[in-house]
Amino acid sequence: MGDKVSQWGMILFGAFVYAVGVNALLVANHLTEGGFVGLSILLYYRFGIPVGLTFFVINLPLLFYSWRVFGRAFILKTFVGVAAVSVFSSLTSPLRLPIHDPLLAALYAGVILGLGLGLIFRTGATTGGADIIARLARHFRGLAMGRTLFVVDVCVIGLVALQIGYERAMYSLVALFVASRVIDFVIEGATKGKALTIISDRPAEIADQIHRQLDRGTTILLAKGGYTGRDRQVVYCVVAREEVNRVQHIVSAVDPRAFVVVNDVHEVLGEGFTFPPPPKTPSET
Repeated sequence: MGDKVSQWGMILFGAFVYAVGVNALLVANHLTEGGFVGLSILLYYRFGIPVGLTFFVINLPLLFYSWRVFGRAFILKTFVGVAAVSVFSSLTSPLRLPIHDPLLAALYAGVILGLGLGLIFRTGATTGGADIIARLARHFRGLAMGRTLFVVDVCVIGLVALQIGYERAMYSLVALFVASRVIDFVIEGATKGKALTIISDRPAEIADQIHRQLDRGTTILLAKGGYTGRDRQVVYCVVAREEVNRVQHIVSAVDPRAFVVVNDVHEVLGEGFTFPPPPKTPSET
């Protein structure tokens, strides 16, 4: 129950943050967004129709149709996301933060928009619009969602260029790019690390030195050489980014001929990353 309450709270807070970014930074500096929010902002520039009202109205047919296709479980969070963005867009419409440098406005807008959307997406909800179109296109035509979202955003930005000028359209693209990076950061988490796969003839010694010098755990994987056909052991470990060089030095000292592969890891969960290690027993101290 508590987890569900926190998820609904995160959706509402994310919608509020997103609405602040739309009004205080995009509209205040005559920029726009992609998707249905971008269309709503363009209609506001052209006819003065409130962004929140337009956004809700143009989403209604898609919400109804997607409910028939995907069911109530999917549409419930999306409807709350759409309604929350609409309401908060109306409530925050007086907020304006004009910035003389449009590039700075685009950068700040991207950060705020990405933070708000990232919080919403993290719960499994969406803000409807292009996301629903992309899901429907994948369901009926098998089209990749990313490609459909890109096409929708390109069409909207094309309208932006015609409506408010190419220069403002390019600044809006900057905001879109920054927002996408912030969304990834929020969804994937701030706790990032590096995973190392170490192939060596001395796996036990390497693992022991990693335990002793870094106080990090390792996993010994059983493998077979594709060329030699020999059974061998592979050391796998996850460390913080700043510890990669230390692991490489350890491996080099134990076995200079070892083969090491380093991969990015997002949102590492577990001992040493998201919660402290257990206290040592008297025999370990």
